[in-house]
Amino acid sequence: MLLTVSLGWALLQTGRFLLSPLLPTIIDDLQITEATAGIALALFQGIYALTQYPGGEYSDRWTRATLIVPGLAILVVGFATLGLSGGLAGFVAAVGIIGFGKGLFAIPSRALLSDLFVGRRGRALGLYAAGTDLGGLLASGLAILALTYASWRTPFLPVAAALAGLTIVFALWSNEGYAIGSPRLDLSKTVERLVSSPEQRRTLAAFALFYFMVGGFINFLPTYLIEAKGFTEQFASAAFAIVFVVGIAIKPVAGGLSDRFRRESIAVVGLLVAAGALALLSVVNAQPVIYVAIVVLAVGYKMEFPLADAIIVDNAPDGDMGADLGAARALFLGANALGPAYVGIVATYVGYVTAFAGLTGCLVVASGLLYWDTRIE
Repeated sequence: MLLTVSLGWALLQTGRFLLSPLLPTIIDDLQITEATAGIALALFQGIYALTQYPGGEYSDRWTRATLIVPGLAILVVGFATLGLSGGLAGFVAAVGIIGFGKGLFAIPSRALLSDLFVGRRGRALGLYAAGTDLGGLLASGLAILALTYASWRTPFLPVAAALAGLTIVFALWSNEGYAIGSPRLDLSKTVERLVSSPEQRRTLAAFALFYFMVGGFINFLPTYLIEAKGFTEQFASAAFAIVFVVGIAIKPVAGGLSDRFRRESIAVVGLLVAAGALALLSVVNAQPVIYVAIVVLAVGYKMEFPLADAIIVDNAPDGDMGADLGAARALFLGANALGPAYVGIVATYVGYVTAFAGLTGCLVVASGLLYWDTRIE
């Protein structure tokens, strides 16, 4: 199950990250504006965020497999639609379908690993989360091949085929049954449970700030390096790829350490390391130092992803693990979506140094909130 759902996450992230390098070609081919493309991608992110909580709660009430298998099947349909359909309507429909399928898969798959690896939850979630970075690297290579030898639609078809095979493998290997119960959701009780103590409220606020920073940083890093630091597109792309390489290595390590030591303490260290590196990145201009700063920044902030999930799951009752994680991640992803808007506006009217200084402040405040919890206990 660890292998299957982690590969599933890596494959769907491969398809998702293909959209970024292929977007200029997609815009030209569909004869649409950047604004239209942005609205379509916002639709994807919005559907994904809104599906987090229902996917989690239904996986608690029914079974994890009851959500995971349909989620994978819907992803197959979405990526196949991207590869085969034509026109703007097909593109918008495809990204909406992918957002829905990803939302159905994301929380139940994490909850399943949390069920299976109680004593090694951090390590399991770290391996799973590394699929995001593996997907980013695979997408970079596939995009180059597609732009050189084929059309932008071509790489989405092997992603769909691989996910179809994985869906069959999961269905054969899973020991869970399939059951559909009441469709009623109890969001008020979930929210009440999540904010029931000052410690949990500080945790939610801290990781919301962290996800806000990630949204602003990762979407603007290549543009920032080109416009503010004088990088060429090739060197900016290489710096961007470094972030994913570091993530593959550091996420399982951070997750494993959090199984041995207090998760919040490790999270504080990662946030402070990332804050220092981001501050350095904002003020230096020497390319070797910039690369070092990006590596250190990636080490610090990539640590946080498995820790955030594990901390939420640790605090959740066994029967409500999926619901709590889904609601918390909906909050985090909502904050993540606001990050690019903040950086874009501030960089346009004030400058990138000010924009990144604000992101650095978010990391410092987040580390302070988590440190407060470790101090009082």
